[in-house]
Amino acid sequence: MPSRTFALCLAAVVLIGPLSLHLFLPAIPAVKAEFGLSEGMAQLTFTGGIFAMAVSTLVYGTLSDRYGRRPVLLSGLALFLAGTAIVAFAGSLSMLLFGRLVQAVGAGCGTTLVRTIARDAYGQAQLAKAIAYLTMFYTMGPMIAPLIGGVLIDAYGWREAFMAAFVFGAVITFGAWAIITETHSPKPSRFDAVAVLRSYVQPFGNARFAAFVLQTGFSSGVFLTLAAASAVIMKETLGRPSTEYGLYFLVFPIGFLLGTLVSSRLVNRVAGETLVLAGSVMAFVTVLVQSLFLLTGFVNPLVLFAPGLFLTVAQGIALPSAQSGAMALVPSSVGTAAGLGVFTQFFIGATIAQIYGMIAGGSVLALVGVLLVTSAIVLGLGLVPYRLAARNQR
Repeated sequence: MPSRTFALCLAAVVLIGPLSLHLFLPAIPAVKAEFGLSEGMAQLTFTGGIFAMAVSTLVYGTLSDRYGRRPVLLSGLALFLAGTAIVAFAGSLSMLLFGRLVQAVGAGCGTTLVRTIARDAYGQAQLAKAIAYLTMFYTMGPMIAPLIGGVLIDAYGWREAFMAAFVFGAVITFGAWAIITETHSPKPSRFDAVAVLRSYVQPFGNARFAAFVLQTGFSSGVFLTLAAASAVIMKETLGRPSTEYGLYFLVFPIGFLLGTLVSSRLVNRVAGETLVLAGSVMAFVTVLVQSLFLLTGFVNPLVLFAPGLFLTVAQGIALPSAQSGAMALVPSSVGTAAGLGVFTQFFIGATIAQIYGMIAGGSVLALVGVLLVTSAIVLGLGLVPYRLAARNQR
């Protein structure tokens, strides 16, 4: 069993993702104003990073199966630091976008490889519980990143927020270099592009695998859309400061923390398919109630963020079981399976958030429409593995 220091360092690496994604949320209005961006382009400075992170997770998973976890992880962390420095000193929109892409590509290593290393170190039997606890630690990033970012933005400017991210990232990188050892014997072989592409496509032929990973993707789409929309609505519609947004944003990671805590307690007693379905139902009902308030003219912080608490509880309940369930279905290529899961989660989530940004137009109708459609898809996907499992038990 790995040491506690190893486990804590592994948990710290998951904070790289929030430093890349959630720290940027309170900066969106400031970046939009400084560079004179439309709402869709401002949204792209956020979602573009998620797209880049999504694609990178596929590469990291496959490379780690081929060359080992440690060198791939350290290379990704170095890219994160380089990208963060570029963002902090970007003098143009093109340089900002480039920096965001490099930063996000680097951050993708933590999201994918932490789960893969956990599978190596703790085994499939303990993986769902390990992911639940790692996810609980992950919530510390969304708790502190928007708040710290909001305070720094209001006091100094948005660039200082990324200077702070560089410092935090450097500490995490040093810890990973000093403590995280190799957990997988590399298996270098001749590169076969066709075989690699086949390894990405084949798992989706399994209906349970597809449902698990697609559920996490559309669930992330609900969260990212609400989180990004809330930043703009708070600043431009309600005239609230970035610090206040950072404080309200705390309900998202708190809800996620509560959800993963519930999941960690139930994962060995309740079927994973049941937990995924429970989270899916909860998400759909929450969006339905929020939509009724928004459509009747109640646009205030409570209506924006109170439902966010329940949405993230639902996500925290479903996510560990969906991820571990998907990885269990591809035991021969765990890194690739983990990469596919994270890619789907981020890519679909970013696509939905970007669609909202393009059609928003300052109207809550766009927000309601996107959230209702997406949460209904989440519910449908949550039903698939539950019904398949029930059929197999007959």
